[in-house]
Amino acid sequence: MAGAGTPLFLARRSYRRRRMMDAARLLPLAGLVMILLPVLWHPADTPIPDTARGMIYLFAVWVGLILAAAALARGLAPALDAEEEAEGSTPEPGDS
Repeated sequence: MAGAGTPLFLARRSYRRRRMMDAARLLPLAGLVMILLPVLWHPADTPIPDTARGMIYLFAVWVGLILAAAALARGLAPALDAEEEAEGSTPEPGDS
């Protein structure tokens, strides 16, 4: 192969956009794992359940997922807008 020794160059903007899209796809899975994590916690030495710590954890995970989704949406908005403009420039058959 002639190009085997040359490094592959990817544009920085498209590389970051693809990594952000990957993160957006993995966010629900990461959220599920973090929400199910309290199931693995061992109860305290007392017979009374320790629900306060679990609820604080769940609400913190919930808020963290919302903030992460908002950050990803804000970062991906320009790319998605450009994609919609490119699709909107060619009218589909049957559109009036």
